[in-house]
Order: sequence, then structure tokens, then C-alpha cells
Amino acid sequence: MHNLSIAVLLSALALAAAGAGLSSGATSGGSGLQVVAAENFWGSIAAQLGGNRVHVTSVITSPATDPHDYEPTAADARTMAGAQLAIVNGIGYDPWADKLIAANPVSGRVVLTVGDLVGVKPGGNPHRWYSPGDVQKVIAQIVRDYTKLDPKGGAYYKQQTARFETRGLARYKRLIAMIKRKYHGVPDGASESIFALLAPALGLKLVTPARFLKAISEGTDPTAADKTTVDRQIARRQIKVWVFNSQNGTPDVARLTDAARKQGIPITTITETLVPAGATWEAWQSHQLTALAAALLKATGR
Repeated sequence: MHNLSIAVLLSALALAAAGAGLSSGATSGGSGLQVVAAENFWGSIAAQLGGNRVHVTSVITSPATDPHDYEPTAADARTMAGAQLAIVNGIGYDPWADKLIAANPVSGRVVLTVGDLVGVKPGGNPHRWYSPGDVQKVIAQIVRDYTKLDPKGGAYYKQQTARFETRGLARYKRLIAMIKRKYHGVPDGASESIFALLAPALGLKLVTPARFLKAISEGTDPTAADKTTVDRQIARRQIKVWVFNSQNGTPDVARLTDAARKQGIPITTITETLVPAGATWEAWQSHQLTALAAALLKATGR
């Protein structure tokens, strides 16, 4: 947003939103509950839980967009102004979303902030959609919020939840259980903190220094000591698999990935947002878990 500051944009749009109050249980445009998710990974889950009683719009949908540094547009502000339920990640990940919501107060709107729900404050690991346990908490809260806003749809939302849990998430849950059973305790390395939430759920031993993971995720320079540690882990083959975020190819990450490849360490990738953009959350996650399982099989022979 080069010619118009976010403050000016929000002030201008607040007036337009002032008369757009939405009461609890109301719909907008005859298309069901109006839901806005700051990012499409939460938006995908929200859409599947809501079915034909909700209309979900995700602000960030492009795999090329960095949610940390996103600059909202006037269209984004208008979209958020009409939200009856806003889903934001929080934990310092999408502060622009909080600004849009604050500038467009709407009577009866519900705001679901994932960080608040799971009890993680700014400074903690924001990538909660990689924590299977936190995803379950978000699912439950979305359904509670839907039922609060649309009480008549309570039974429908329960059916949607059961379908999503037993069908949509079935393969995802099977893959997690299989990896945990077969590869429990296998040491692995990662390029950033996205994987730090998934590795424990899979029973894997993530040995990359936590400070290194956090630095790469936040775009800061890791310490020399942490760089040396990661270099040594790869050179001595102390990790069985290297996992890196292909959407954040810093020089350090590129160098380490190349070093792992030269050492014959299997490499697999993860991404921060849905790839492809039109995938469902569970298909995206299951694809990545399948690739990880293949890398672990190659590394361990089992």
C-alpha cells in the first residue's frame, strides 16, 4: 500500500462500515453466515464445517504471499466490515487483521482469535495449524460460534463436524498415527518453526536448535553458534530427514538444504499456506505427511 497508509484507509472505511451492523443470527446477502478468515488454511476448515449455511472468504490465498508482512487493500477492509464471524490467527502473525476489525466495529460480530483460544501469546510459535491438537480446538470453537450466530443450524453444524472428522480428516489422522508408530524417536532437522509443532505430534525428535527455527521463521539472522550446530548435525548425519519450508528459501536455508542433499539425507518440504491455493486443508496436510513418510522410509529402511 504505497500511496495510502493503512491508517487513512481504515478511517475512510470505518464510516462505511458504521451502518453495516449485523445482529446475532442474521445473514448477509441471503447466502448464509458471512465468515472472513485472515488466511485460507483456517478458511478451508471453516468452509467445510459450515457447508451451505455459511459463505467463507479468505483474505490471504496466494502461496506467494507472506502473511507476516501482508498489507491489506480497500477490498479487504470492505470484506472484513461485512463479517459476522472473523477468524484470525493472532500471536503476532496477522496484526493487520486486528486493525481491520477494530476499524470496522459491527454489532453482534464474533471474532475467533486462534492464539487466544489455545493460550499462546505473541512471541510464541504462531503456526498453530500445524498442531493437530490445536486444530481440533479450532474446529470445536468454529462450530460453537456458528451455532451462536445461527442457532437454527445447530444440528446441521454437528452433522458437518462429524462428516469432517470421520471422512475429511480420516487420511490425515491415519498418516499421523502411522508415522508415530513406525518412526517414533527418529531424529530430524528443520529449517524453521513451522515443523516444531508437528514433529512432537508425529513422535519425531526435532534436534534443530529452537532459536534457529524461530530466527528463520521471523526473518532474523540465526546466531553463529546455532548455525554451527545445524551445520554439524548435517555434516555428521545426526539427522535422518531434513524438512524445509519451500516458501522461505533464505540463503541459510538454501545452503543447509544443499548440504543435506550432498550428505544423502532425504529432504522433504512443507509450506506455510495451502499449496495449491485451491486445496483443502486436509488434502494439503496429508500430501505433506505422505512425502515425509516416504523420506523417513528412505532414511530408515522401515
